[in-house]
Amino acid sequence: MKICLTLDVNPTLPFYKRIETNPFSPETMPKFLLITFLLVSSTCAFAQYETRFEKSKGTQTPTYEEGIAYYQRLAKDFPQIQIQTKGPTDSGKPLHLVLYSRNRQFDIAKLKAQGKAILLINNAIHPGESDGVDASMMLLRNLALHPERFPQLDSIVLAIIPFYNIGGALNRNSTTRVNQDGPEEYGFRGNARNYDLNRDFIKADTRNARSFAAIFHELDPDLFVDTHVSNGADYQYVMTLDYTQENKLGGVLGDFQRNTFLPYLYKHMKEAGYEATPYVNAWGQTPDKGFVQFPDWPRYSTGYAALFHTIGVMTETHMLKPYDQRVKATYAYLEGTTKLLAQYRRSILAMRRETKAAVKTQKTFPLTWQVNREKPSQIEFKGFEAEYPNSQVSGQKRLFYNRDKPFTKTIPFYNQYEPVETVERPEAYVIPQGWHNVIELLKLNGVQMRSLTQDSVMKVEVYQIGDVKTSSQPYEGHYWHTSVDMNKESKELSFRKGDWYVPVNQEMNRYIVETLEPKGVDSFFKWNFFDTILQAKEGFSAYVFEDLAAKLLSDSPELQKAMKEKIAGDEAFAKSADAQLDYIYEHSAYREKEYMRYPIFRIPAR
Repeated sequence: MKICLTLDVNPTLPFYKRIETNPFSPETMPKFLLITFLLVSSTCAFAQYETRFEKSKGTQTPTYEEGIAYYQRLAKDFPQIQIQTKGPTDSGKPLHLVLYSRNRQFDIAKLKAQGKAILLINNAIHPGESDGVDASMMLLRNLALHPERFPQLDSIVLAIIPFYNIGGALNRNSTTRVNQDGPEEYGFRGNARNYDLNRDFIKADTRNARSFAAIFHELDPDLFVDTHVSNGADYQYVMTLDYTQENKLGGVLGDFQRNTFLPYLYKHMKEAGYEATPYVNAWGQTPDKGFVQFPDWPRYSTGYAALFHTIGVMTETHMLKPYDQRVKATYAYLEGTTKLLAQYRRSILAMRRETKAAVKTQKTFPLTWQVNREKPSQIEFKGFEAEYPNSQVSGQKRLFYNRDKPFTKTIPFYNQYEPVETVERPEAYVIPQGWHNVIELLKLNGVQMRSLTQDSVMKVEVYQIGDVKTSSQPYEGHYWHTSVDMNKESKELSFRKGDWYVPVNQEMNRYIVETLEPKGVDSFFKWNFFDTILQAKEGFSAYVFEDLAAKLLSDSPELQKAMKEKIAGDEAFAKSADAQLDYIYEHSAYREKEYMRYPIFRIPAR
């Protein structure tokens, strides 16, 4: 008699092998009994930690409460796992951080001193995109139950934020992801205050973002993964990867990402059965014509990570693939990232040290970028033919991807960006203490600065704001400034004891420059931190100012000349008495100095 014993309780890993033998022969009976005992024991152990995803055959994801309770149980049962309560969120509940450290050391400074590399995984930033929630739970469970199958964890530490957007996770429903195939219920994209947290990493309007920043700088992760589900086109892939833009990452890290990091992970995903492609950023057209790499500005998680010299990836599984496949693909990616980090640990740690040292003396910083359409990469892309039948709703032509017509084509992928505007770094910035919101964010993000110990007069560079263009619709709680023109002047200004001196000679230089320079794509100025200076607080009454204006004009030949030239060249100005009075006022000592003067000042580099 032959017995065939098959246990396949977790399809994401080859937990058990098929055993075919005659258990009753004298030669095999002891081995069979031992193997049977081990299999039954292992099955029982696994059953204790089966996730809701697994119990539902890949159709459900846990609630926030279920997920946290699961991690708490793992931490209770396995000393390699610790769950920590971190800072507040807008939901009223705190963020949690789960650590897996094989040597049971959870002091980050000591782990770094031991040469450990750190991988940070962020889940449920958009809780309707819950693939990473389930994949991370299973990965941590498997690390705990079968450490021998994950030797790479000997040299790295895994850090997981189980639910970043807790408010959205609590707002559970089954309707808001109308284009997505599962799970049966999920959370909502907006947080407890309806912010999209993947637009909040720089402006940090939410408690979530501020707590995340504290976690990020405590860990200083060597690799970062933010788990998502895509929107957009239809294609054959389950997994797409939206990674840090290599030109913005720059230097040895950008080269490593292009030449080693991405080839390794694409190869790993193909071998795991989930071939991947770059995130399909093909809005307004079908992807067979090619597409541009998504520009991960600092407002996004991976762009934020890049400011601090961390390679980041947003996993973007395809919304139209079944939930079961999407979770398994995310699991495969996370496991592959642990292997990569372990294999290249020493190189990554060394490259990050080199980059941090180099940025301290970097002289020029890009502020805005544009894609180079002259130098696309060529990639193999597996999609579906696009057709345009008549809509049953409008009767007009509509887009339809025909899954009966798959194709494989070589297409252009525009993944090279070039700086448009750059700035020479100053020796330092000086920030008046009244701008406490800016000072708080700089401190939160690890920026070194000192307060002035006495009133001081300094020669500084001053930006005078000119034309500002602003979005007509609100965006993430702001009317975002799309562009700004300004002039730079040198002046001697007085500063008070307690104002802040921010030297630009530190590893946080990219964050400092890209937030404090108004033209930065995600600068604090663009995000309305300084809008109060765009409004005059004082003015004049024309009938009172008339006589003084006449005297100011007669006393200043330069003003007379400028006034005549403007009258000659501007017909509307020439006909407007109010405009002429305002022109004199604007060019007088009576105009408040704070109006349109950017309140962050530059000390010129020597």
